[in-house]
Amino acid sequence: MNTEPLDLDTITALVADAIAAPSLHNAQPWLFRCARDTGVIRLYADPECALPHTDPDNRGLHMGCGAALFNLRVAAAAAGLTPRVLLLPDPASPELLAEVRLSGTGPPGDQLARLAPSIRRRHSSRFPFRDEEIPAATRERLSEAARLEGAELFFPDPWHVRSILDLIRDADDSEALDPGVHAETVRWTRTEPSAVTAAADGIPGEAFGPRQRGTSAPVRDFAVGRPMPGRDRTAFEKNPNIALLGTARDEPVDWVCAGQALERVLLQATADGLVASITSQPLEWQDIRWAVRDPLSAMANVQMVIRLGHGPEGATSPRRPVTDVLDFL
Repeated sequence: MNTEPLDLDTITALVADAIAAPSLHNAQPWLFRCARDTGVIRLYADPECALPHTDPDNRGLHMGCGAALFNLRVAAAAAGLTPRVLLLPDPASPELLAEVRLSGTGPPGDQLARLAPSIRRRHSSRFPFRDEEIPAATRERLSEAARLEGAELFFPDPWHVRSILDLIRDADDSEALDPGVHAETVRWTRTEPSAVTAAADGIPGEAFGPRQRGTSAPVRDFAVGRPMPGRDRTAFEKNPNIALLGTARDEPVDWVCAGQALERVLLQATADGLVASITSQPLEWQDIRWAVRDPLSAMANVQMVIRLGHGPEGATSPRRPVTDVLDFL
């Protein structure tokens, strides 16, 4: 087994793929530190990118970091390396979420490596999807992707989907009445296109998608009442394909695992020719979150609502430069 430290260019390339992951409001709440002598990569939560009103428990922050961790594992496998991960390795340092040791030569045909082309193709699509079902075989592949990361993916029936849409409207109302949450949404989402703002984080105007005519799909309207001249209003699919991602427990380590499962599902969906958008809006309110789960399923804690289907790809959201999130020690 090769245990020699990797060169800095290789580490930089791996982290560049890692940070293509989704995160709440595209806040990109991750920092990576690599020990030059060992090549061990440590993933830290970045408190500067927390959303204390929207995400007071840092559940979304942990999930975003988990998604970045999964991308790192995929990129490493594609580079012929074997990633060995230890989650929350130091109880005295809760902001240290994972330690990754890279060594050896990954096995040929590695399942993770096959997902690598999807890392840069995956973008949240907040556009209308076609009204057609996802084949059962594709649903099973997505469910297996979640299971491989210790989570569950559940496809609710049409009645439950309508209930989820109602809960999202309730969350909309709660957000409108909470000035702290509203201010964070305005802070991290911009009605101008990225070419105008030149911001390296947050959600730019071109990624909002059109306004919905009616509310048939679980797509958050980040404009939150702000004017956006020229933005269309259109009908979305009447029967959206919704999946709930959940875990048995609800501790920080489970949130990191849920983030890895989320990204594995999204990359598998991309590989299968699907597009997706995600929303945690009804999960950000404790009095609403409990009602999202299906009482007939074994899922104890819903961590994300995922909308899947066939439709236009989403716009690319900005990313901070690797040099801003990676330090060599």
